[in-house]
Amino acid sequence: MTFLQAPIRAFFAILESALDRIFGAKFNPLYHLGALGFFMYWVVAVTGIYIYIFFDTGITEAYDSVEYMTHDQWYLAGVMRSFHRYASDAMVLFMVIHIFREFAMDRYRGARWFTWVTGTPVMILIFASGITGYWLVWDELAQFIAVRSAEWLDWLPIFGTAIAANFLTPDALDDRFFTLMIFIHIAAPLILLFILWIHLQRVSNAVTNPPRALAVGMMVAMLVLSLVKPAVSHGPADLGTVVSVLDLDWFYLGMYPLLDYWSSGTVWATLGVLLLILLLLPWLPPMRRAAPALVTLDQCNGCTRCQADCPYAAITMVPRTDGLKFDLQAEVNPDKCVSCGICAGACPTATPFRRRADLVAGIDLPDSSIADLRDRIHAAADLLGGKTRILVMSCQHAARTDDLVGPEATAVKVPCIGAIPPSFIDYMLSEGLADGVMLSGCSEGECYNRFGGHWTKARLEGTRDPNLRKRVPRERIGTFWGNKMQGGGLRREIERFAGSLADLPKPPLPDRSGPPPAPSRSKEASDA
Repeated sequence: MTFLQAPIRAFFAILESALDRIFGAKFNPLYHLGALGFFMYWVVAVTGIYIYIFFDTGITEAYDSVEYMTHDQWYLAGVMRSFHRYASDAMVLFMVIHIFREFAMDRYRGARWFTWVTGTPVMILIFASGITGYWLVWDELAQFIAVRSAEWLDWLPIFGTAIAANFLTPDALDDRFFTLMIFIHIAAPLILLFILWIHLQRVSNAVTNPPRALAVGMMVAMLVLSLVKPAVSHGPADLGTVVSVLDLDWFYLGMYPLLDYWSSGTVWATLGVLLLILLLLPWLPPMRRAAPALVTLDQCNGCTRCQADCPYAAITMVPRTDGLKFDLQAEVNPDKCVSCGICAGACPTATPFRRRADLVAGIDLPDSSIADLRDRIHAAADLLGGKTRILVMSCQHAARTDDLVGPEATAVKVPCIGAIPPSFIDYMLSEGLADGVMLSGCSEGECYNRFGGHWTKARLEGTRDPNLRKRVPRERIGTFWGNKMQGGGLRREIERFAGSLADLPKPPLPDRSGPPPAPSRSKEASDA
């Protein structure tokens, strides 16, 4: 799938950078697509309740009540109708962009298959809700949708009588039609909300509300749009005439023109194949998964930090099984683990200062262990020898660092920036392995593993355990947050950082003639 993902990912990277400059990373809409979709759902729900108060069911009453809201009470009910329409369109827009972005970022396979697959019925119900909403207006557009939908559904051999027969003449339709449409239009969003809850079951600390400023900005934009271009109806439906000219809502009704050119069977087959591809996509081809996190019980004290920091609810705390004095131990669900390493970054035993025994953390990644990280840091430090020696600790999903191999700066990649325990930063500086440490993570507000960047900032600021010790000189720590396309920005930041380090007193060079020195156990062990 790489040949499909690469151009889409590059497009999103460019768009993200542009929106970062316009809105700032905190309010970039691309970083809050899921939350914006939820927000639009609630806007649609609240405005729908208000509209329902004034809506009358009936062949003529339905159209007249909507016209009353649109024109006679334009200042409130009309605005509510427009809000309802534009929030519905925005919900589809955010959903579609979210799907493409998750696909491009390869965040739909492996342990993430559940969230992707449960998102498919969400999409179906959103379209079902929107289409039935257009039926309720019972104008010329509703007539077109009703006739085409009935003919399309009649192709399936599951109905006793033809549905299209209800729309052959004006007398064939009665008020029960609107009662059924209202039931579907209300029931579908309620089922949708339940499935959204299931959709988030494997996501811990799920964010369902966008930043307040972004939400307010969206509301203002929809209000302006509602006043400048209010939602209006076509002429009243007349089953005695054939509708020829329509203003389609392409967000919801883009499929309907196909019914004029393709057979109903062809449209069913096309949609069925697309739906099947969406459902099977996490296994096309199967993902080569890294080994899940592994718990070493004799190093686990049941502190719960790994559970609190895991973005995917893959870690639970269970009663102790090894007889040690602690009450709990961590347990990893391999089906949910994405091998991001954030749990290892949160483990208090993952400290490189431990030299009297093998470096084994309470929870760690078998394929990218804490001990291996320490070895790779020493190997990278051996390459440094310039005036200012900078070790760049880089998330593999952040700005590219493949060419950062030299005496001034060299990079060590990790699965996620949150996989670096703060004690490693202390170790690199106190052991004289580098003059400065640069942490390079995903764009602010958009961590590939959701919370890696956020937890790292909190650890550096001392607001989340394990935190960076106060003795560590903050002026020797730099940060850069950017996507893979922002390698140039990272290099400029490294140059700026090197300039600031040049003004600081030069730390003593370490003795590289033997293994890394072992500090005294007393203080370091207490901070482990």
